[in-house]
Amino acid sequence: MTPSDSVLPADPLAAQVDDAAQRQAARLAQDAFARVFRLSVSESDAARRKGVAELHAELRDWAVAGAGEEARALRLALLLSGMDQWGLAWSQAFGLVAIPGLSELVGALRTGLDAQAEARFLRQFEALATAEERAIDFKVELRRGLHLALWHAAIAAEDRDQALRLAGQLGSQLLALVRDMPQAGWRLVADALAFIQIRCLADGLAAEGVAQEATQALFAALARELPKALGERVMAHAARAVIAWQQAEHAAGQVH
Repeated sequence: MTPSDSVLPADPLAAQVDDAAQRQAARLAQDAFARVFRLSVSESDAARRKGVAELHAELRDWAVAGAGEEARALRLALLLSGMDQWGLAWSQAFGLVAIPGLSELVGALRTGLDAQAEARFLRQFEALATAEERAIDFKVELRRGLHLALWHAAIAAEDRDQALRLAGQLGSQLLALVRDMPQAGWRLVADALAFIQIRCLADGLAAEGVAQEATQALFAALARELPKALGERVMAHAARAVIAWQQAEHAAGQVH
């Protein structure tokens, strides 16, 4: 079965946390990471601890809103998995040794679990990695946000070496997706490339200088490293998405 005609099996976790809640979990994890990152690098220890406590209460309330013990465990697993992936990506991209606020938040969310709740959480957390269709809506939303944040960081870098390094980190993550998610990964890569092109067209981003060079280096690296047939499929899929956006923009302009 080729990536173009493969269909993912139904998500077995959707009965516990539906697709809308999975996407919400990804956005909550992204927002929580952004907040603890700012708290860790910009605030005093006291302010950081206060901010972490507020975040802990918000995320705990969302997690326990699940209908049943397994659903609550899965909600918590999604949040912690998402924050863990953001922390790992940012640590690799920027050479961070530790993000104190993130460690404190993760610890606080797990500290209150009794032995049975901890076992349920670990079971759900580990289940996320056993098959790519498990919590697929969460994974798609999470990776989309992460990829675009790395690209924005790359094009915002004033130093050429840093911009190219961040673009390289993003390229490595996209290539890893194809390896780790053989059925859906290529579509996530195409999605990222399409969104980058759309943002360039819509907002005039990466139009010159280091930002343009970093973006071009990303596309060139993927074209070079992906297997030829798969690379062509990814680029064609991304191109169709960009054309569809352009047509929609043109139609909207005619209406107005």
